[in-house]
Amino acid sequence: MKPIIRLFSTVFLFVLALGLARADDVKLMPFVLASTASGDMASTVEQVKQKLTANGFEIAGTYSPYPSATIIVVTNDTLKQAAAKTDFGAFGAAERVTVTKSDNELQVAYTNPVYMAAAYQMKADLSSVAASLRAALGYQKAYGPEEGLTADDLEDYHYKWLMPYFTDRLKLASYGSYQDAVQHVEKALAKKEGGVSKVYRIDIPGKKSTVFGVHMTEACSGDQYIMSRIDFKPVKSTGHLPYEMVVKGSAVYALPAEFRIAINFPDLSMMGSNSFASIMCAPNAIQKALTEGAGGSPSTNY
Repeated sequence: MKPIIRLFSTVFLFVLALGLARADDVKLMPFVLASTASGDMASTVEQVKQKLTANGFEIAGTYSPYPSATIIVVTNDTLKQAAAKTDFGAFGAAERVTVTKSDNELQVAYTNPVYMAAAYQMKADLSSVAASLRAALGYQKAYGPEEGLTADDLEDYHYKWLMPYFTDRLKLASYGSYQDAVQHVEKALAKKEGGVSKVYRIDIPGKKSTVFGVHMTEACSGDQYIMSRIDFKPVKSTGHLPYEMVVKGSAVYALPAEFRIAINFPDLSMMGSNSFASIMCAPNAIQKALTEGAGGSPSTNY
């Protein structure tokens, strides 16, 4: 085998082994731990931002859902072009990079683009985005559920029988046009209707489609409320946040909490401590909050 071919083969197999690249029988993980360190949150966040922009990422938004975490939302041309290839690809137009304080260390992590592309049924290979995130931030391990899920599992994923699929989206509000819908969402988020405010906005090129990432603060729907109950493992899954709303055409959509939470926590138990039962109020509360955040009326959509 020629040296250059041997090199590419070795690199490809190595990436597969990391759970970052797609293959039918490879178990994928939703998150990647890039590094751990001690130090100051603010300076670490700034260093992470500089590394991301130096590797071609655009920072779409940053927020701290609670004091121990900062989330940096990024996109690039590859992600936006991939999002344009499917009707609801906007849900996958961004990746989340997180800095989380756990005990006495700071964990720098990010979402796995290949996992998210499969979960959101995107017709695109985002392994190059995964490679760019690794080049920017590093790699220690992929993590999330105990065993991971294959791309085929993710593309038809639902948590349990009678639970929603990716295609079972919530229609939060309808308007007269795409422009009207975007304006109403912007206005509602600026007013923090339903305790929902804007973290980022990404417009999908060539499509009447926009994704908004949002911060939720009310009881039962709030980011901190939910994560304090289900994000209990030593390596934190902070990259579950923020939640998305997608304007497509003249309507505003979101993913049901039973899908959106489960896709990032697929091994979360149904009952007991740190389980779905501990956030039983969340699905309805999230739908109500997002409906208000989209400028809709909960009385007609809740």
